[in-house]
Amino acid sequence: MQLQQIGEGSGRHRRRVSSWSIAVGLLAVLLSLPVLAVVVGVFSDAKPIWAHLQTTVLGTYVSNSLGLMLGVGLLTIVIGTGTAWLVTLCEFPGRWALEWLLLLPLAAPAYILAYVYTDLLDYYGPVQTTLRQWFQWESARDYWFPAVRSLPGAIAMLALVLYPYVYLLARSAFLSQSVSTLEASRSLGYGPWQSFWRVALPMARPAIAAGVSLALMETLNDFGTVEYFSVPTFTTGIYRTWFAMGERGAAMQMSALLLLFVVSLVVLERWARRQQRYYQSSNRYRPLPKYALRGVRGLLALLACTVPVCGGFLIPAGTLLQLMLAGGSSAADADADFPTAAAAGEDRFWSFASNSLLLAGLTALLAVAIAVILAYGQRLDPSKPNRIATQAAVLGYAIPGSVIAVGVMAPLGYFDNAVDAWMRSQFGISTGLLLSGTITALVFAYLVRFLAVSFGPVETSLGNISPNLDDASRSLGYRAAPTLRRIHLPLLRSGLFSAAILVFVDVMKELPATLIVRPFNFDTLAIRVYNLASDERLAEAAQPALAIVLVGLLPVLLLSWQMTRGRQSTVHPEL
Repeated sequence: MQLQQIGEGSGRHRRRVSSWSIAVGLLAVLLSLPVLAVVVGVFSDAKPIWAHLQTTVLGTYVSNSLGLMLGVGLLTIVIGTGTAWLVTLCEFPGRWALEWLLLLPLAAPAYILAYVYTDLLDYYGPVQTTLRQWFQWESARDYWFPAVRSLPGAIAMLALVLYPYVYLLARSAFLSQSVSTLEASRSLGYGPWQSFWRVALPMARPAIAAGVSLALMETLNDFGTVEYFSVPTFTTGIYRTWFAMGERGAAMQMSALLLLFVVSLVVLERWARRQQRYYQSSNRYRPLPKYALRGVRGLLALLACTVPVCGGFLIPAGTLLQLMLAGGSSAADADADFPTAAAAGEDRFWSFASNSLLLAGLTALLAVAIAVILAYGQRLDPSKPNRIATQAAVLGYAIPGSVIAVGVMAPLGYFDNAVDAWMRSQFGISTGLLLSGTITALVFAYLVRFLAVSFGPVETSLGNISPNLDDASRSLGYRAAPTLRRIHLPLLRSGLFSAAILVFVDVMKELPATLIVRPFNFDTLAIRVYNLASDERLAEAAQPALAIVLVGLLPVLLLSWQMTRGRQSTVHPEL
C-alpha cells in the first residue's frame, strides 16, 4: 500500500513537472514571437525601397555600425581591463574608493553624456569659449578643436558608460585567480606589468570577452547618442525607414540584418570562450598579493582610474545639477508674474516621471514573476527541451531595442487588423487598435528585451537552494506550487529584489523601443530628455536627465555592495 502511494505520488510529480514545462514552453513561444516576426519579415516584398537603401545609405549604416563597434570594443577593453587590474592587484592611494567609483558610469545612459558634452565642448560651450579668451582667438579658423558630434565622439560617449561591463567581469576574474600562480610569477622575477601581460590577462580572457560582447550589444542598441551626433547606424536607419518613409517591410529586413550582426557577435564570443579555458586548483581564500605603486607610478595609476569616473559620471552629473539649478532659478525669476507656467512645468515633469515609474514598476514585477516560472520550471524538469525553451525566452537581451520594437509592432498590427476585419464582417463594428500603440505593447517589448536581466539573479539564487528542501517538502505532501510559495520564495527574496531593481532601472533608461512602441501622448523621462535635447533645450532637459541618472545609481550601489561582500567572503569564508 505504501509502495502504491509512492508510485502515485511520483506520477503526480511527473504531471506537475509536465504542467510547468508547458508553462515554460508557452512563455518561450510568446517571448520569441518578436524575433520570429523579424526573421519572417525577411521574406516581405520590399524590393524597390530595399534597392534604394542599398544604393544610398545602407553602406553608411554598415560602415558606421562596424566602426562604432570596433572603437567601443577597443576602448572598453583598455579602460575596463586596465582599471580592473589596477584596483585588484595593485596598491596605490585612493584604490579602496575607486573600486566602487569605477562602476558609477553605469548609472548614466550614453545619450545623456552626448547631450552634456555637446553643451560643454561645442563652439559656444564653456570650454571653447574659455580657450578663445585665454589665447585671444577670434573665430574657429584660428584654432582646431575636435568635433564632438562625430563618429569618434559617439565612440567616446559609449565607451565611457560601457567600460564597467568589462571592468566588472575582468575584476571578478582577477579576484578568482590562483594566488600561487601569481606568486610563482613573482618568484620568476616578473614585475606588475609582466605579470599582467603573461599571467593575469590570459587567464581573464574569457571574462573580458564576455564583458566586451555585452558592451557591443549595448552599442548596437544605442539610438539617442548616434541620432544626436548625426551618425547614421542601423538603429537610426530602422527608425527612419519605419516612421519617416513608412516602409515597414524594409524596416523588418534591416532589423533582420542587424539581428544577424548580433547573432554573429554572440557566436564569436562563445567560440572565443570555448577556445580559451584555464583551470586553477589553488587556495582562493588567501588575500591576493598586491603590487605597491608609489611615487609617479601611484600617481599615474590614480589618474588612470580617476579619468573614467570623472568623464563617465562626475562631470555629466555635476553639469546636469548645475544646469538644473541655474535653469530653476532663472525659470523662477521669469515666471514670478506667471506662477501657473512654473506649476505647469512641474506638473509635466511629474507626469513624465509617473509614466516612467508605472512602466518600470509594472515591467519589473512581470519580469520577476516570469523569471521565477522559467527558473522553477527548469529546476523541476531540467530536460533539453526545457533548457532550449528557457534560452529562447531570454534571448531578447542580446537583441537591440529597435529590432524588438519592430518585431513587436508587426504581429500586434496583424492581430489588430485581423480582429478588426472579423468584427466588421460579423457585426459591422470596428475595433480599431486593441494592442498596437498601447501600454500593453510597450510592456511586452520591455519584457522581451529585459527578461534575461531578471532571469539571471533568479536562476542563480534558486540554484543555491539545496534540492534536499524540495525532497523534504514533497515528503510532507506539498506539491510544486506550495513548495515554491512557502519555501523557495522566502529564500529568494534577495535575488528577486536584485532582479526587480535591475529591470526597473533598465526600463527607466530605455529609449529606442520606447520611441517606436509608445502610445501617442505618452512620454517618459527618457523621451522627454531626448525631445528637449533634440531641440537644444538642455537646461530644461537637465531635471529629467538627472532623475534618470539618480535612479541608475541603485543597481550600481547594489553591485558595489555585492562585490565587497563577495570579496570579504572569499578572503574570510566564515562570512
